[in-house]
Amino acid sequence: MRILLVEDDPGVRRFVVKGLREQAYAVDTAATGEDALYQADINEYDLIILDVMIPAPDGFEVCRRLRKAGRRMPILMLTARDAVEDRVSGLDRGADDYLTKPFEFRELLARLRALLRRSTELHPPRLSVGDLVLDTAAQNATRGGHAISLTHKEYALLEYLVRNAGRVVSRADIAEHVWDESFDPFSNLIEVYINRLRRKIDPDGSSGLLQTRRGAGYILKSSEDTDGGGRGQSAGAQGKANAADRKKHA
Repeated sequence: MRILLVEDDPGVRRFVVKGLREQAYAVDTAATGEDALYQADINEYDLIILDVMIPAPDGFEVCRRLRKAGRRMPILMLTARDAVEDRVSGLDRGADDYLTKPFEFRELLARLRALLRRSTELHPPRLSVGDLVLDTAAQNATRGGHAISLTHKEYALLEYLVRNAGRVVSRADIAEHVWDESFDPFSNLIEVYINRLRRKIDPDGSSGLLQTRRGAGYILKSSEDTDGGGRGQSAGAQGKANAADRKKHA
């Protein structure tokens, strides 16, 4: 999940960014309303955390402009002002939730999870592809009932693949939703993480759950859905195997 944090207080910004990244979120930041609008225009975010009292335009106006432009990602507004009028103003401009400063980070995380569950594509707490199961609340994964040890970034990548199971996702898709603005598009980092995941979720290499589609991207499919089994064995290779088998039994 990729989040935009719009906050002009450096201390609060560092605190929230650190906590979110430790929870496997990719986080971009903006300190002004103009920067927030620019970031939201060039990037695809799953959620925006938007402080009200930021340099012009303020959070209320940023929220209004995003909704007017048709952006439908969940928006959680932060403010030190707890008057009912302020909360109503934010909600009327299109915010989905409102959190008053100071706040407990656990509450922020809970509100983020709730907003993501309520977003256009519902995010259930448990996801599965075949016998691969993800618990999104605990952020852990099991395969055939056996726990899989994952780093935060490996988990974030696997969750994105599971949520998009059955369809090919490109490097650009992955970079857009799993990494933040510091990602170097010319690096081989995505390939490195894909290979790590493949070794962890399919250690014996038999099921081919995570497949590479050359020139297109990657696809996560259960063994029942794979076309040809394994890692997508080509028709030619399958034909040779069949021929060899016939010769052996001739």
